[in-house]
Amino acid sequence: MSYALFKVEGTWHYRFQIDNIRRQRSTRERAKGKADTVALRAYEEAVRVAQGGKPIPTLRELAIAWLAVHKQVASHAHLRSVDTFNRLHLYDLGELPVNLITTQLVELARNTHLATHKPASANHWLRILKLLANWAVKREIIPALPWRVKMLKLQKRPRSILPVDVAKAWFVAVDVAARGEPSAATAIRMMFGLGLREGEAAGARWEWIDWQRATYTPGVTKGREAEPVPLPDWLAEHLAPHRKADGLIAAKRNGRQHPPGFARTVMLQANAACATKGITPHRLRGTFATMLSEAGVPIQTIQKVMRHKSPMTTMAYLEKDLDTAVHAQHDIAEKIGFSSRRESGERPAATPHESSLR
Repeated sequence: MSYALFKVEGTWHYRFQIDNIRRQRSTRERAKGKADTVALRAYEEAVRVAQGGKPIPTLRELAIAWLAVHKQVASHAHLRSVDTFNRLHLYDLGELPVNLITTQLVELARNTHLATHKPASANHWLRILKLLANWAVKREIIPALPWRVKMLKLQKRPRSILPVDVAKAWFVAVDVAARGEPSAATAIRMMFGLGLREGEAAGARWEWIDWQRATYTPGVTKGREAEPVPLPDWLAEHLAPHRKADGLIAAKRNGRQHPPGFARTVMLQANAACATKGITPHRLRGTFATMLSEAGVPIQTIQKVMRHKSPMTTMAYLEKDLDTAVHAQHDIAEKIGFSSRRESGERPAATPHESSLR
């Protein structure tokens, strides 16, 4: 016996019987062709289990298994994303075997997510779903992804970088905000001066500094790279009075490492004090990359210093140097013969980039 399809209020259902056990479920599809695919997968899975094979896990079971396997090897942020997905955002997919999750079901679940979240969050949701499904493929639980859904196109927004002329005052504000735990201010300086991620700054160690060559080589990184980064003089002078042979550079007062997210509150307070917006640990890293680019450092070098596997990833961190474009516009205007404020001795109006630095 195979399966049979029948309609209930416009939606196709299937039923079949294996080993005297009757199974009847909704395919949640209104198109017969799609419903037939769902029913066939369900029937083949039931036959496989009846013949002694292992059952295909539901999406919820797969997420729990992924978290258990990756608990000691994935980043805190990665684990938190999958855990949040598992607890709050499975929607109607959670109790479905992974091989029965269709394109339409994913799109409907995403629509549910979009009812209360922004499109960028929906794309992140889809990445987590794809991560789990690809893990199931890698472990040969399913042969391939059973759905095809593209990311939503998003309107790109300007991203903040720490203004050069505000940077010194901003770090003074950081010191004030971190007076209860000064090591947090040191870690934030390392993010700015070395382009470290927040977790890399929290775990930075004295033995990874080469004082003679003035370099710092992160010993634990997201991509497992070990690329030396030049240690700027101002940062070396800040660290030198506290120099040790080994141990955490920015340890808490109790000697332990700062937890994930430790820098957020301090940076928010510094932003408020200096009227800057959007400066986070991630954007501080973007500021580091952008300043190197504006100083003429080649993209290949920035890629190595940032420890990116692809230059395209590095490019995504760089904000455009609008000052260069503005100077070119003035030169073009002068060649054409248009009036220029330079002729009258007036300073040209602040460029978008210059305005962002105020």
